[in-house]
Amino acid sequence: QVQLVESGGGLVQPGGSLRLSCATSGFTFSLYRMSWYRQAPGKERELVASVTRDGYRTTHPDSVKGRFTISRDNAKNTVYLQMNSLKPEDTAVYYCNGRFAANDYWGQGTQVTVSS
Repeated sequence: QVQLVESGGGLVQPGGSLRLSCATSGFTFSLYRMSWYRQAPGKERELVASVTRDGYRTTHPDSVKGRFTISRDNAKNTVYLQMNSLKPEDTAVYYCNGRFAANDYWGQGTQVTVSS
């Protein structure tokens, strides 16, 4: 049974930090490109960060570049998202995604709220 379980979300003040984790099971994690997406109310889901299966190459859109960092631990089947200098516009549900060939797996999401 494939599972992706996000954790680490919550309420944080502007300028603060959070570290999201996505623990996975049920598939060969090291074969999968892993990504984080987010979806704010009334908006489309957008890519936040992506990492290759070996962990050496990452992608971050300009909106989060320099503030967010994705990483993975293939020994623990877990992917992380370190978020620094958070802004109110980062408020969204954050989803973990794993993709390989025709397989496309999603977690249930974790809420991140940035507010004073």
